[in-house]
Amino acid sequence: MRDAGIGRVLVASLHQGIADVLPTRLGFYENWLNAEGLRGGTIGLGAVNAVLSFLRQEGDAYRTITARAGEYTAEWTVETMSSFQRSFLNAAPAWLRTRLLLRIGRRVVHDCFQGTRAAVRVRNGTARINVRDSVFCSVRDRVEHPLCGFYAAMYTRLFAMFNLGSMATVVACRATGEQMCALNMPLSAEGSSAESALSIS
Repeated sequence: MRDAGIGRVLVASLHQGIADVLPTRLGFYENWLNAEGLRGGTIGLGAVNAVLSFLRQEGDAYRTITARAGEYTAEWTVETMSSFQRSFLNAAPAWLRTRLLLRIGRRVVHDCFQGTRAAVRVRNGTARINVRDSVFCSVRDRVEHPLCGFYAAMYTRLFAMFNLGSMATVVACRATGEQMCALNMPLSAEGSSAESALSIS
């Protein structure tokens, strides 16, 4: 039984990111991200927290691995879409595609860990994405650098896969002492032309 709503896509993407960046350490991390748990979707919050805790001790590799995991999450999400949904998104005007992808991104954030929520507000051509209770940022002591680059990488890759060249950046992180994690994502003129301010739900 899966504990605390950890999504398979998060576990699988972390596993692949570690395999890419720290292949000689993969055996160690498979103490928590084991093949049986990956297949059965039984890896829970405790295991993921342990993996993230050890990854933070790996220095710069943490940021590289979590960013790659975010990209894999976006790619695998798109791969699971129906051909009709992908075709519809590709054919939609940029402003509509932007809104739909922001909505899909919110769902992916929640699917990765059911305790996490994302709220999106678009104002003056920039999407502000607030992420509450990020699984990456549950630390006892404050850290110097943000830990939630996974979400920025996921949104950036998701948009790129539908020909919207926008880059999300972390502007606040709960792990550094902020109330929540937040991303800013500038949108193209076409992508943000529908309304100057809107909420994505």
